[in-house]
Amino acid sequence: MKFVTGNRKQNNTRDTILAALKARPQATVEGLAEVADVSPVTVRHHLNSLQAEGLLEATSIRRKVGRPHYVYSLSQAGHELFPKKYARLSSRLLDELKHRFSEAVVADLFGNVVQKIVDEHKGEYESLSFEERLDYVIDLLEEEGFLARWEKVDGQYRLIEYSCPYISVGQAHTEVCTFDRELVTLVLQTELEQHSCMLKGDTCCQFSFVSPATIQTNSKVTHDRQ
Repeated sequence: MKFVTGNRKQNNTRDTILAALKARPQATVEGLAEVADVSPVTVRHHLNSLQAEGLLEATSIRRKVGRPHYVYSLSQAGHELFPKKYARLSSRLLDELKHRFSEAVVADLFGNVVQKIVDEHKGEYESLSFEERLDYVIDLLEEEGFLARWEKVDGQYRLIEYSCPYISVGQAHTEVCTFDRELVTLVLQTELEQHSCMLKGDTCCQFSFVSPATIQTNSKVTHDRQ
């Protein structure tokens, strides 16, 4: 019997195994072979590949007699392969917030969320150099669901985001678009200039900025000339 999800049969054995493990927290090779309608040997081949990719976890179960056998379950990375409907709920909650409170209050709430994240991590990056902070903020953005990198060109820094976890919600609630910018600004202690935005149809969000030390040097030079 084929495993069915969302009223569509999974023709691909790999997808069938993943879908079965999503529906059943733990499964054996034999159980998966029955669901996918393939041989246990074929299932083991796919399980080995999925384990190597970090999508599965195997747990050894000891029996009273004979060798222990394994049960398989999805890892955190495996669960993340399946779409979640958080965007719809988030959008509805934001609709309700904006209905009940003024724009200033909603903006303040977003600012408080960012500030709390910064405060939680402040002790980890305060002693870092500027470029070390850049590395840190890239990791921090990744924890929040962004994919980003930074580069330095002719003394100016650029931060490029290739994916945004809030892009669906941001279509209706542009307030969320300030989250990453404020986070980076507070950690790096410098102002950002934005050149592109995925919400506006660009392929990435790109920001440019200079280090606080450069700003101080330029300010001192200007003052001396005066």
